[in-house]
Amino acid sequence: MVFFMIPGLAFLYSGLSRRKSALTLIWIVSASNAVCIFQWYFWGYSLAFSPTSTNGFIGNLANFGLINVLNEPSPGSPLIPGLLYALYQMEFACVTVGILVGGIAERGRVLPAMVITFFWMTLVYCPIACWAWNINGWGYKFGVLDFAGGGPVEIGSGVGGLAYAWVLGRRQDKELQNFRPHNISMVNLGTFILWFGWLGFNGGSAFGANMRAVMAMWNSMIAAAFGGMVWCLIDFRLERKYSMVGFCSGTIAALVAATPASGFIKPWASILMGIFTGAACNYATKLKFLLAIDDSLDLFAEHAIGGIIGLMTNAFFATQAVISLDGVNTNVVGGWVDHNWKQLYIQFAYILATCLYTFVVTALIVHYVDTVPGLHIRVAAGSETAGLDEVEIGEYANDYIEIWRDVMEANPMVTPDPRESTLDTITCAVGRSQPALSQEISARNFQVHGSLRPCDSDKDEKPVELEVLSGRGGARVSIIT
Repeated sequence: MVFFMIPGLAFLYSGLSRRKSALTLIWIVSASNAVCIFQWYFWGYSLAFSPTSTNGFIGNLANFGLINVLNEPSPGSPLIPGLLYALYQMEFACVTVGILVGGIAERGRVLPAMVITFFWMTLVYCPIACWAWNINGWGYKFGVLDFAGGGPVEIGSGVGGLAYAWVLGRRQDKELQNFRPHNISMVNLGTFILWFGWLGFNGGSAFGANMRAVMAMWNSMIAAAFGGMVWCLIDFRLERKYSMVGFCSGTIAALVAATPASGFIKPWASILMGIFTGAACNYATKLKFLLAIDDSLDLFAEHAIGGIIGLMTNAFFATQAVISLDGVNTNVVGGWVDHNWKQLYIQFAYILATCLYTFVVTALIVHYVDTVPGLHIRVAAGSETAGLDEVEIGEYANDYIEIWRDVMEANPMVTPDPRESTLDTITCAVGRSQPALSQEISARNFQVHGSLRPCDSDKDEKPVELEVLSGRGGARVSIIT
């Protein structure tokens, strides 16, 4: 189930982007998954969970290449073997880097992103995972309550994505004007795939078929429902429209908050958490304008802020009554509802350390990779305009033939771009007579400039669909076969 979140992320990101970069985001999430699998097998698991490391910051190489990882009791629970635990935790890491690489949206090169993924896993994710979940990690010994990854997964990906976007720089202004997601149906599909996978993400973190796992799944469902509704209603207040993107965003934000909290709190607390998260993360999307960072997929607003809210929820509402439901952690005390007042500053210190460490180290990794010849992290301005699918991938999310890129106003001083199609080539490709096509375009409020010459059509031409897209300063005509 957790592995199924990878295509969910890919579809979500692809749907939120422009069409000309949609496949690139599917590619980058898929490829980062492969890099993460290698890194986790190579030394990632050992750096995060090796039990013989005692420095409290990062593991050693005692389990390099999964050496001595087989059927011994795992660090997470004595009820499951170490090799199974390593596999499960690997999927957590894969989801995390899949979120992180969304920071390159529409202007980042994919090869440097793969290099960054390997180093980020090694220098950011593995240490933070060690802090929270390794039996010798400083956070674990300090008493941090982080059920399924509010620190390593959510703050790591959200703050890391913000740092990546900061070093990468803003998209061109013309790419930010009149921006809309290209496929909201895919956004919805990706969201519900993620929601399904999240039940395994949170429920599986109880490491057994027990009542704590059921409670975690219930809390995840309740929080997601309320988060989606609240975000949607806030957007309705402003636009008087029931936004599908808004509903999906609120659902994901609440699932993020449930990640660190779902195995610690009771269902009534998840209602409060879902409502607060839906509202707070909605307003947090404005922070990217205050910070002047082009966080195009709102990684910080949804994952970092959502993760912080979930971790702070534990400080107030975590209870031993829920924690002990797994039959293993019977001596762990909750938060304020259990009169454990110090849990507030423990959670706050962990959040502060995770945020600062992630942002600084991620920014340094991205910066220094950018200085390596051949690994500059950003595409050229012209390539950004053309789209990453054409420049980086050479394939497209939708198999269409683009035959009219820019329809220009009549201007005798402008030399036509050889890549731009004329009405002649359109009539040839469509297989219709020129007057008929001209009449169709005119009916869609297009003004066609230039001389028109008849063109013979191929009688065997395959029928096609004509799609006409109008823009602010011009228009595009695409033929979709």
